[in-house]
Amino acid sequence: MTSEPTPAPSSLPTARVPERAAVVDLDAIRHNVGVLRQVADPARVMAVVKADAYGHGAVQVARAALAAGAAWLGVAHISEALALRAAGIDAPILAWLHTPDSNFSAAVAAGIDLGCSGWELDRIVAAAREQQRPARVHLKIDTGLGRNGATAERWDSLVGEAVEYQDEGLLRVVGVFSHLAVADEPHRPETDTQLDAFREAVAVAEDAGCDLEVRHIANSPAVFSRPDAHFDLVRVGISVYGLSPFPDQSSADLGLRPAMTLRATLSQAKRVRADQGVSYGLLYRTRDAATLALVPLGYADGVPRTSSGGPVQIAGETHRVAGRVAMDQVVVDLGPDPEPAALAGAEAVLFGTGDNGGPTADDWARAAGTINYEIVTRISPRVPRVYVGEGA
Repeated sequence: MTSEPTPAPSSLPTARVPERAAVVDLDAIRHNVGVLRQVADPARVMAVVKADAYGHGAVQVARAALAAGAAWLGVAHISEALALRAAGIDAPILAWLHTPDSNFSAAVAAGIDLGCSGWELDRIVAAAREQQRPARVHLKIDTGLGRNGATAERWDSLVGEAVEYQDEGLLRVVGVFSHLAVADEPHRPETDTQLDAFREAVAVAEDAGCDLEVRHIANSPAVFSRPDAHFDLVRVGISVYGLSPFPDQSSADLGLRPAMTLRATLSQAKRVRADQGVSYGLLYRTRDAATLALVPLGYADGVPRTSSGGPVQIAGETHRVAGRVAMDQVVVDLGPDPEPAALAGAEAVLFGTGDNGGPTADDWARAAGTINYEIVTRISPRVPRVYVGEGA
């Protein structure tokens, strides 16, 4: 869903947006890509828009990121890349996570670059034959994360097989890539080990005759903490959305602006007596007579059920969720002062920019015992996305 141009999320009047909404600031996306370009220079930026752009909306974010100077887009699945092509986006796109049922033919036909860990090679070649055009392939080396990617023992043979197909005109090896395991912990030595292995893998490919366009291993934390990992291209995900990949540094510390504000209009506010039980299990009880506010967002909307005590800003004050998060709603204890009648139509913000002391995705991550990546990505399709900023 796209709104008409509106004020900044912190000042959105509730009449201008749905009763529940994840408001996405495309100006923040553009700002963050600009910061990442500056930090990564001269390496280029791949904006990772997998998982519907971490819940922000893949097509809208992709357009904003490209307008801000991102050179590439990255997704996990071919289906995600095809959706971007269907939306008219013709920028370079890399898709890297496949199964035997992945539609390699459609990817080749759409000019989508394909990550290849080894087993996919014959299927990619078959798709290239079918489409009568060479596939663009990025060979992946597992340098230590232990997920997809060829092992060091398999690397030489994979490169050799790929070069043979390249000589037949069936594909072009345009990239070599890998993924870092602990870049968000800059003190750990495993990153050095991975970078050494990556450099060796690149050298093998180049010596075998691969004319590489890009070499890439850096993720968001490595962009900020490991300039020696930038190579030709950096793949950035969480930082595009204005969230920090480091537990001990905030978005502001890195010059980033959170792009998503999760808000809702209150469903009800009412006075209750002291010792009123709240929500399933009655694990929370009011200490004194209090005003309870009902926020129509729950775990079906992506609010973690484990995050009892998560912060919610109402009428400029931040309070905590009282009791268990339910499927469709949470209850907030506002204390003894607010009159329920004064809260009719009031806005509740679960997380946003953090301006003026408001709650953030990091606050909810701490409440839920998880990471900020999960908080924004899990916001469900039941919550409309509303876009503000240039290009909305």
